[in-house]
Amino acid sequence: MSLYMVLQEYCDTISGRTFPASGATFTSRSLEPRGGDNMKAYELLFFVDPSSNEEVRAGVMKRIDVAITENGGQVDNVEDWGKRKLAYEIDKLTEGDYTLIDFHADPTQIAELDRVLRINDAVKRHMVVRRPDKD
Repeated sequence: MSLYMVLQEYCDTISGRTFPASGATFTSRSLEPRGGDNMKAYELLFFVDPSSNEEVRAGVMKRIDVAITENGGQVDNVEDWGKRKLAYEIDKLTEGDYTLIDFHADPTQIAELDRVLRINDAVKRHMVVRRPDKD
């Protein structure tokens, strides 16, 4: 079998066409964003250093918004709680600037959102909680 024939069969498999020799039909995975019935309600609470400027806060919010909405999720509500005293010192901080975000997303997106928040140096702590009462 030539390389051309192998590549042709591979392309036929991906495109969902039928192989004439075997008669088998193949379908490709859907590339559309997941959503609809799989969307669950979540709540994200995070805080940043209160001495951070507005550009840093806006950048964090933009990155979170992209991580939620890129695969069909939607942000329902954003509440800026402002500066709150921490229960204990974290990274030599005694206060944090808190933000609460209510959103709907596919459960598979939560791992990516968590990864984005962990690698962002401006976010000191975060917590994502499933809200079955808001589904």
